[in-house]
Amino acid sequence: MKSIKINSDTGESVVMIGEGLENLKAHLPVEYPIIITDLNVHDLWGAHFPQGPIITVGTGEKIKSFDTLGYIFDQLIALEADRSSFIVGIGGGIVCDIAGFVASTYMRGLRFGFVSTTLLSQVDASVGGKNGVNFKGYKNMVGVFNQPEFVICDLNMLSTLPREELCCGFAEIIKHGVIADKSMFDYIEKHCSQALALDLNVIEKLVYDSVVIKSRIVNQDARERGLRRQLNFGHTFGHAIEKTLQIRHGEAVSAGMVLASELSVKRGNLQEPHATRLYGLLEKYRLPVRLPYDESEVLAAIKMDKKREGDHIKFVLLSEIGRAYVDDVPIQELVDLVRS
Repeated sequence: MKSIKINSDTGESVVMIGEGLENLKAHLPVEYPIIITDLNVHDLWGAHFPQGPIITVGTGEKIKSFDTLGYIFDQLIALEADRSSFIVGIGGGIVCDIAGFVASTYMRGLRFGFVSTTLLSQVDASVGGKNGVNFKGYKNMVGVFNQPEFVICDLNMLSTLPREELCCGFAEIIKHGVIADKSMFDYIEKHCSQALALDLNVIEKLVYDSVVIKSRIVNQDARERGLRRQLNFGHTFGHAIEKTLQIRHGEAVSAGMVLASELSVKRGNLQEPHATRLYGLLEKYRLPVRLPYDESEVLAAIKMDKKREGDHIKFVLLSEIGRAYVDDVPIQELVDLVRS
């Protein structure tokens, strides 16, 4: 097991990569935690949960809503949960986002931790202290910054994931390499077959390297006022595509990274061979580089992006593989790119 500590102005957290669900009890500050999970995870792994009440929600992006929050708050009230209660979210990114938001707001805040069960959540959603829900289809429109006390990344739990879900995790792993670490990008290229086969040594390194990159950034900029914006590479277009096509997050981000790279090339900041190399790697990991989205719907969603400031948007661009930067890009420039 490898541990990484996050120390930011939104709290302290420890991410344990390679720790197991069966050891969760050893990290709990209470005898009986309140567990929030989804139907699939409960069916597959519920027998390994520690003792305590379990609140089970549905699956899919549609449950990341105010209705689900209301249901969970009702359950907490029925359980007579108070400020001494401890919440554990056991699941993927959706469960972690919801559990973190619930814990951060119920009675003005309870202590909480995560067991991250998907590759995507292990390298992205469960790390960094962002917790929230969607509103009227807009991703994470309502939320808070608050760190879980711990995150357990049980690599053995990845074996039950569908191939498409694994690939979504690889999209975020590729993103980390392309924005911050060329040597990591090289490793991702070289070990594609082992990664897709879930070789535990390779997966552990990819998860660890991703968490190192994200934790380093979060420790400097927890509330996304500067450096942390780089983690949004591919997400401006990605979130808009995800909203309009109702597809998986990683698939939309993959196509979003392609568009962001094209804009980087168009602006003269990124050489074409670097962009081509990124496209090829995404395809090797069975991720889409083009998607049949509706231009007007995507542009409408972009105009509601949280990073918009007037007629500009804080947009992440590449200068080379392993180096990203943020610039104020006119909305019209994004319109021209989508329609070109």
